[in-house]
Order: sequence, then C-alpha cells, then structure tokens
Amino acid sequence: MKRFDVGFAVAGSVMCIIFITLVNYLTSPGYLWFIYPLLAVLVWPIGLYSIKNKKHKLLAIVCSTLTIGFLIIENLMESPNYPWSLYAIFPIIWWPTLIFLGERAKTMPVAWIGSTSIILYYAILNVLLAPGYPWVIYPAFAVLWWPLSLYHAQKKTFVSFSMYASLFISVFFIIVNIISSPGTIWAVYPIFCVLWWPLSMYYFVYKRKMER
Repeated sequence: MKRFDVGFAVAGSVMCIIFITLVNYLTSPGYLWFIYPLLAVLVWPIGLYSIKNKKHKLLAIVCSTLTIGFLIIENLMESPNYPWSLYAIFPIIWWPTLIFLGERAKTMPVAWIGSTSIILYYAILNVLLAPGYPWVIYPAFAVLWWPLSLYHAQKKTFVSFSMYASLFISVFFIIVNIISSPGTIWAVYPIFCVLWWPLSMYYFVYKRKMER
C-alpha cells in the first residue's frame, strides 16, 4: 500500500480540486472561494512525496511558492489598493533559503545577515506603506533574538544570555513606551518582571557552585 501513497494523494487532490472548482462555479461563481482549500489540497501530495523521498529542499521551494502565490492572489482579489502581502513574502522566502544553506544556517554571519535584511525590509515597508507609526520596532525585536540566542547557545553562556536578553527586552519596552504613550510610564512593570530571569539564573548557578 505504501507504494501507492503518493499516487493516491495525487489522484485524491486532483479529484478534490475538480470537485471544489465545480461547486464554486455552480453555487457562487461571483466569489472564488475554492482557492482557500486549494492550497491545502496541493500541499498534500507534494508534501507526502517530499517527505517519503527526503526532498526537503523541494518541499520548502514548492510550499513557499504556493503560499506566496496564494497571498498575492488573495491580496489582489480582496484589497488590491493596499499590497499587504508584501509583509509576509520576505520572511517566507527565508524558509527555502535556510534549507539550502544547511549547516551554514546555524552560523552567526547568516543570523546577522538574515536579521539585518529582515529589519531593513520592514523598515522600507514602514516608510513607504505606513509611515505614521514606527512599527518596524516589533519585527526588529523579534528577529534580533536570532543572533542573540544563537551566539549564547554556541558559547553556552546561559547566565550572560539571561542578562543581555533582559536588557534587550527592557530597552524594547522603554522604546515602545516612549513612542506609543509617553505620557504614561508603564514600561517599569514588565521590566520588573523580566529582571527576575537573570536573578534566578544567577541564584541557580551560585547555588550549584555552593553545593559542590
């Protein structure tokens, strides 16, 4: 039966595509809703074939391409006046990129290049599409964890990581506080909670040393 898994998936997906396309055309031809299940139906045989044959690069390329195509079509159909699909396209491209890099994806240069390029990409979108508020600080905060975590994981400096990470989180909350609501000082509350992370790490390491 296993020999026919991929063939069954292909046949099943083709039948599903024909069925949902006909139902869409017969019941509501004015709205192309069949594109929503279409993505999942297409991924089924492709994903099964790629996993069975360990073709992870093929899976990454096809799935990322299908996802980007789906987002672009949805963008053009629902809100053609605002290119919101651009927000998702660049991060999706990094999926096959990291797969192709293989072991090199775990290096610091790749982490810095990746995080910097993503920040620059969203900074450009921020300036061009929504200049009223510097929302780029949020994806920047998310992607900078990549090199920060990788560096300390490679060095195995977990106590230092807790300190630098806490400082990073504190600076982020301060910036958000200043930008979003400068009249109310609320950043001290999450900062106070975050400070328990390095304190608990230091106590844990210190206690282990004392017990030896």
